[in-house]
Amino acid sequence: MFNFFRNVSSEMKKVSWPKRKELTRYTITVLVTVVFAALFFTVVDLGISELINLILK
Repeated sequence: MFNFFRNVSSEMKKVSWPKRKELTRYTITVLVTVVFAALFFTVVDLGISELINLILK
């Protein structure tokens, strides 16, 4: 078990972590994508709901 954690520790030292500027850019990209997807699906859902309401009335 100790050998496993020693190997994990050595592998984590090899990881190339993003710089602050890259991390900020990636975070903004993810947030914009999530907001866009949420708005898109909200509009699609409202459109389908209205279509169903028109058909049923």
